[in-house]
Amino acid sequence: MCKSKKDVLAAHPTPRPSSRTPQSVSSSFTRTTTATSSSSISSISLSSLRDSLPERPILYRPSEIASATSNFHPSRRLPSASSGWRCTLRGRDAAVFLRPFRRGPPDSARLLDRLASVSRGHHVSLVRLLGAAASADGGDLYVVYEYVPGASLASCLRNPRNPDFTVLSTWTSRMQVAADLAHGLEYIHNHAAVSSPAGTPRPIVHNRIKSSAVIVTEPSFNAKICHFGTTILSGEVPDDVDAAAAAATATDPSTSKAKRSNNREMKIEGSRGYMAPEVSDSGVISKKSDIFALGVVLLELLSGEEPLKYKVDNAKDEMRRVSLIETARRAMESTAEMERRKNVRRWIDRRLKDSFPVEVAERLARVALDCVHADPEERPDATRVAGVVSKLYLESMAWEESIGVPTDFTVSLGPR
Repeated sequence: MCKSKKDVLAAHPTPRPSSRTPQSVSSSFTRTTTATSSSSISSISLSSLRDSLPERPILYRPSEIASATSNFHPSRRLPSASSGWRCTLRGRDAAVFLRPFRRGPPDSARLLDRLASVSRGHHVSLVRLLGAAASADGGDLYVVYEYVPGASLASCLRNPRNPDFTVLSTWTSRMQVAADLAHGLEYIHNHAAVSSPAGTPRPIVHNRIKSSAVIVTEPSFNAKICHFGTTILSGEVPDDVDAAAAAATATDPSTSKAKRSNNREMKIEGSRGYMAPEVSDSGVISKKSDIFALGVVLLELLSGEEPLKYKVDNAKDEMRRVSLIETARRAMESTAEMERRKNVRRWIDRRLKDSFPVEVAERLARVALDCVHADPEERPDATRVAGVVSKLYLESMAWEESIGVPTDFTVSLGPR
């Protein structure tokens, strides 16, 4: 049937001229573009935030750990870690460490509760905890962390293949590491707490602060503390504190006193050169013993030397023990400013080529020596140390800018 002109126009109306001016079209386009851009930025921000949030911890199966590490094959072992392996677990690049349970194996529910409590801690200067697993026989613990590319601070400071080389060859690179460590430990002591069976929050003691347990990443030389939460997961620090121990630790709720015994579960772990006197004497683990270990690491950053070493005494024809703490005290003991600064220059790592602000180095050495005071009550807390080190870091950056230290070069953490 033929359609009239009126019918055709009704079915296909002629477009009306737009009442909007070019300016209004442009404004509409701008609003659309801005909205799209804002949506994109919001999406990126939310994605970044989601990636930065702590993940739910995983309670792995022992067989899963064994399979991922090829039954703990030596080829998968981490450098300078006799009980650490690199592997891929559930699609994540991971590092697995073996630790004995010190107070008997907990049941799965209790271990998962410890995991959930510890994994709430999340800081840029801490290696992220992914999960854990009890061994098949129940006597050991496998702690799983994210794998962080880089090298240990001990390897960066002391390369046996080339003792004259260090990637931390500038003063500011060492101050960066010092600041990261101080802030990481401050977070552990003051902001990361676990829940006791009674439901009360209890501060965490790290008990493994040492240069071999710190990863230095490239290219920014940021430092990350390893083994966060291991003391809680392995039972080195008890879940409950009895009445006698509570009375002894009233001034520091993070303190745990171990009884002298041959029993494996009461053994306190420590590293030679990093163990505070009270830990070796009475088995007391506290935030103050962590501060002692941090002070030793700060002295390592300044001198490049290891905490303890032995040298041949030709006069007496015997080996002589050299303590880093003692050498630092001798360098700082003079009351004459010029003499003291001359001694400090001689003591500080020669690979820095005498290019550092002496006053700042002297103040950092003073803070480190305060941390290793024999009396725990005389040591500063982590908040005080982090504040002082941060200030020294900023002064170091200002010093570097004033003298024009070149920054347009790259270095590698690989062996030379």
